[in-house]
Order: sequence, then C-alpha cells, then structure tokens
Amino acid sequence: MAAVLFDFSGTLFRVESTESWLRAVLDEAGIALPERELAEKARALEEAGALPGGPPPLRVPEPLAALWAERDRSAELHRAAYTALSRQVPLPDPRLHDALYDRHRTPAAWAPYPDAAEVLRALRERGVGVGVVSNIGWDLRPVFRAHGLDAYVQTYVLSYEHGVQKPDPRLFATACAELGADPREVLMVGDDRHADGGAADLGCAVHFVDHRPAAERPDGLRPVLDLVDRAGGSGG
Repeated sequence: MAAVLFDFSGTLFRVESTESWLRAVLDEAGIALPERELAEKARALEEAGALPGGPPPLRVPEPLAALWAERDRSAELHRAAYTALSRQVPLPDPRLHDALYDRHRTPAAWAPYPDAAEVLRALRERGVGVGVVSNIGWDLRPVFRAHGLDAYVQTYVLSYEHGVQKPDPRLFATACAELGADPREVLMVGDDRHADGGAADLGCAVHFVDHRPAAERPDGLRPVLDLVDRAGGSGG
C-alpha cells in the first residue's frame, strides 16, 4: 500500500463538547450565565448543529438548506452556514456567534484521538505516504502543528482551498497525485460513509471509524496498521 488518506474531524481529531465550546467563549467575553441556563443554551446549539465537527443539525431550516449543502466549498460559505445555525439560539451578546465560530478554529478546541500519533508515526516509519482530506472551511494545519502531528502528514487537501467537497473524487485524486500514489494502492480512512466513501469511486480502499468522543475510542485507528500490513506494500 502506497499511502493512507485520513479525514480530520471524527477520524484523527475530535472537537470539544458543545458545552465546553460555549463556556470558553463566554469566559473569554467575561459573561457569566447560571449553570442551568448555560447547559440549556449548549443543548440548543447542539441541536441546531452550530458546532462544526459536532453533531449535525436535527433539522436544517429551509432557508439555509442550499447554503448548508455547499458549506465546505469556501471559507465564506462555511462561516455563513455555521453562524446562521448558531443564530437560531439567542445568546446574551450577538457577537458571541462569531466568537463561537472563531473558537472552533483554534487548536484548543480539538484533541487528537489517543492512538492518532502512534498510527501516523508507524505509517511514516513504514514508508507509507500520509495525507489529510477534509471537508472544511478553514486551515486546519495549525491544529496538527499544535498537537505535534504535522510532522507525519505529507499533504493536506482541504475542500475550501479547491472549491470541491467530498464525496467528489477530485479531492481524493488530488491527494493521491500529491503523494505520487496510484489510487488503487491507497486507503481512505474516515467516519462519514457518504463523504469519505467517495474515494471508492476512484479505486481507493475505504475503512470507516466511529465518530465518538476521544475517551470512548482509544484505539479505533490501530486497525489501519493491520490493513496496511496485510496489503503488504509501502511507499518505498
């Protein structure tokens, strides 16, 4: 196997809880809410799907449906979509909606899965190329650098930088080309069967992991090493 491609959110990293997200922004703004009200606001934001990388919306309002479908094609669309969902929930200061969006782009809002560093390091030691292919509206490279994982990644292919979002096979094709790998010798690892499954249309093998809190998935990535070893190849 020449290379392994990974999704970002729910695969290599997990975003903080909605309550932690809201609490951090309120603290930064110097706004105190009673614990019960804070929990209620966090629950409403979660149901709205306002936290990128968190649970999807229970329902996308009809006026936002088109924007939601295209959200990962550009930074502007991504921010517009998620802040619009956030604004369905009244907050003490309207500026908090943009502050929430800005918070989720910081390394502090993300934690790598417990076995992410081990697996990425092992792949590179085996001579296997590593890429990240993500539907996203912002530059996630600083998150990888802050958590010490950037050294293991050779290429990042991010939807907003290409104007194309998964499952469009062009994103996966770009990653394969940048790694110099034949798609038939590439494994795509992700948590979204629709979006990440698009790699199969290019001829890549696909392996899915569960999008669960990091503490509940301590070794969900380790089977990737078994799959690579069974394939018997390396990037050489």
